[in-house]
Amino acid sequence: MKEKTKVSAFILGIFLFSGLSVLGYLLGNAAIEYKQYERSVTVKGLSEREYKADIVIWPIQFTAAGNDLESLYNSIEESTSKIKEFLEKNGIKSNEITLSSPAITDKSAQQYGNNTKPEFRYTALQVVTVYSNNIDAAQSVMGSLSELGKKGIVFTGGNYQTQTEYIFNRLNEVKPEMIEEATRKAREVAEKFATDSQSKLGKIKKAYQGQFSITARDKNNPHIKKIRVVSTVEYYLSD
Repeated sequence: MKEKTKVSAFILGIFLFSGLSVLGYLLGNAAIEYKQYERSVTVKGLSEREYKADIVIWPIQFTAAGNDLESLYNSIEESTSKIKEFLEKNGIKSNEITLSSPAITDKSAQQYGNNTKPEFRYTALQVVTVYSNNIDAAQSVMGSLSELGKKGIVFTGGNYQTQTEYIFNRLNEVKPEMIEEATRKAREVAEKFATDSQSKLGKIKKAYQGQFSITARDKNNPHIKKIRVVSTVEYYLSD
């Protein structure tokens, strides 16, 4: 009876040992395969294009001075009419021109104890703004605005409020193609890396779409916009 029990225990031990050995082998292979599957490469793909702006916002600022307030307002209205007429004559539509209220400064109220009497008591600042999608017409008239300066209109500029702004608003139209291009270029880089490392490129593990940036191509051509996006993609690698 005891001999029979020992034989049964021995056989059970053999089965347990074999089972554990097979299980260990399978788990070992699975771990190796999993580790290989986790091999990956992260690459970046760039898409960069240039487009012409869609909208121009052009503030035209001018000043006038005088000692009589009524005459000063009349002078502002006359200059404003000349500017509007000139703009419309050169391709800017009337509904693309807006006027701000003139800002009047009384210099006599700003002397603060200074006895020096200014030559002109009042100064006025007026802004005529062009908001148009006709970029070519706006740029053409910008170059010829000096003609009005010869007629006595004193234009001012050089500050932040009078900077011309160009807007590109078709980003949603160009996004799909640019994302596709950036992803394709990222895959080309990944395939080159896989070939050089004697590996095979697998599926995408992770992908990140970078933010789109819109900047002027250069300071001399702010109406030409450079659109840029970088996509970051992580691919699996296998032997």
